[in-house]
Amino acid sequence: QVQLVESGGGLVQAGGALRLSCVDSGRACTSYQWNWFRQAPGKDREPVAAISPNAISTNYADSVKGRFTVARDNAKNTGYLQMNNLQPEDTAVYYCQCHTSWGQGTQVTVSA
Repeated sequence: QVQLVESGGGLVQAGGALRLSCVDSGRACTSYQWNWFRQAPGKDREPVAAISPNAISTNYADSVKGRFTVARDNAKNTGYLQMNNLQPEDTAVYYCQCHTSWGQGTQVTVSA
């Protein structure tokens, strides 16, 4: 069973950085693509980044390319989203997702 627990969100000024972590306590994500989504107030949930099971392939939304980096450590059953040069439009609840499971979400707020 996949159980995802996120951490690392918070309040940061524009231009700042945060690193989100997502621990797979069920140790079931190793064979699956790991995805990150976000949902801003009043907007639909949107994909942000994805990483293949072997970490060779990554994909990013155009809005975060060059600023965000997705990673995973299968030995630690953990996924990461490094977010640099954050902007107010990045403010959202961020979710990790693997197979059919979702994390609880972590709030990222970027002040101007």
